[in-house]
Amino acid sequence: MHFRRLRVRLETERHTIEGTLQLPNEGYRSRMTDFLNSHESDFLPITDAEVYWPGDDRASESHEYLAVSVRHIVLGVELESLGTFDETGEPPSQRSFMVSTPPPSA
Repeated sequence: MHFRRLRVRLETERHTIEGTLQLPNEGYRSRMTDFLNSHESDFLPITDAEVYWPGDDRASESHEYLAVSVRHIVLGVELESLGTFDETGEPPSQRSFMVSTPPPSA
């Protein structure tokens, strides 16, 4: 299965979080809105995250992994696509197609 990684900004009432979200590459839940709606009572895994406190003088915090409660997200923005990857975390290999040879003439 292939996954798509997106750099996203998620806002809650207290935090702004920028990080990487992994989505299915195609089909149901491949759009961020569908993915969030299907996980409305779950926690969302965010990697390579920066956490900010709007209106607070605190410095931002960096985290390799965060679990964000989906029901507390009030705003979600896709910032950029980081590409498509397979289960191992590697980009999908380019499939080489062999040109078929026509059958011999009778």
